[in-house]
Amino acid sequence: MIFPYFFDYTMIILIPGLILAAFAQWNVSSTYNKYLRVANSRGITGGEAARKLLLNNGITDVSVELVGGKLSDHYDPRKKVLRLSHEVYNGRSVASVSIAAHEVGHAIQHNRGYAPLKLRSAIAPVAAFASNSAWYLFIIGLFFNFTGLMELGIVFFTGAILFNIITLPVEFNASRRAIAQLDQNVILYDEDGPGARRVLNAAALTYVAATIMSFLQLLRMLALKGSRD
Repeated sequence: MIFPYFFDYTMIILIPGLILAAFAQWNVSSTYNKYLRVANSRGITGGEAARKLLLNNGITDVSVELVGGKLSDHYDPRKKVLRLSHEVYNGRSVASVSIAAHEVGHAIQHNRGYAPLKLRSAIAPVAAFASNSAWYLFIIGLFFNFTGLMELGIVFFTGAILFNIITLPVEFNASRRAIAQLDQNVILYDEDGPGARRVLNAAALTYVAATIMSFLQLLRMLALKGSRD
């Protein structure tokens, strides 16, 4: 049989990560879609909630804008813009307000000089370059049996993993701030709380899955390099 000679057995290392990533993606999608159909008790839109929370925290230099796509919501610390997708910006659901509050959580982090966010923003361009070039360097080194290039690819990919690790406290902290802000400012009533937590917890799991997957990718790199040593 020819197949075994062409099968990359190091792919087995990635299976747990692929399963977790698939579950995390299914979980965030199903949870988001579920609570997108549940109207929040206040009848407030995500855009309205975002502006109210920003104002109540004394943040007047951050604008709230509509952006295309689904689950494309994000806060841009460089331009001080909080961008919300249509379903979040105009939606009056528990999910809409929860996601909007999470992004406000990032704006609050920025406003108060939250160290992990500052570090993530500082290394983001370098991490993006490292992540995009790591596998190219590694595969070229693997193909030509050039150990130096393989090792450089591994170093670059390790830097990308560091970015993922720093992202975890940033995202979890933003979610904690979101829940606290929704409660303190009475944006959502008590009956909406469990749904808001489920939406934010599901979103957080995707970052955990991405970090674990990156670690497994690094292990695969090391296994491939070891097979050439």
